[in-house]
Amino acid sequence: MPISLFDITLLAHVLPGNAGVIEGFLHPLLGPTHLLAMIAVGLLSAQIGGRAIWTVPLAFVLLMGVGGFAGVAGGSTPIIEYGVAISVIVIGLAMALDNNIPEGLALVAVGLFGIVHGYAHGEALDVELTDVTLVAYVVGFMISTAGLHVIGALIGFIALRQERGTTILRVSGIIIGLIGVYFLVRLLTI
Repeated sequence: MPISLFDITLLAHVLPGNAGVIEGFLHPLLGPTHLLAMIAVGLLSAQIGGRAIWTVPLAFVLLMGVGGFAGVAGGSTPIIEYGVAISVIVIGLAMALDNNIPEGLALVAVGLFGIVHGYAHGEALDVELTDVTLVAYVVGFMISTAGLHVIGALIGFIALRQERGTTILRVSGIIIGLIGVYFLVRLLTI
């Protein structure tokens, strides 16, 4: 039986005890929900514009680091995966509405989602790590997440320079939100 995209998400959350910076770096790239949410944060930051182009992604990355440490300390919580899927839905919906979302609201929402995503990354570690290895792992996923935010922001910035750029981003938000719904439904039916 072939592995589905959803199964790859589940595989991204099982890491060996020797996880370090490389495993941390790869973790957001291997989980489709994480990957999509992180690019969407960059797209949303470009859509909001102004200072949000850097403050919104920065809030996500910093609070994701906090969530990562909490996830290692707190252990496995199945509800976190629901939060990850919901984050994709909400960010996609925010992009689709394009109602000039206030930067402060985006910071709070994206920051909370950063904690959830970080927790999911942290709980993926099923063994105790040394402090150095744990920090390297967290730094690894923070770096790749920041890179994904930059990619999303650049795509958004380029899209907004096009004649129909706003429409492109709004439609992208709808698609992102629907993919998030798919992930949520899959979680609910497992």
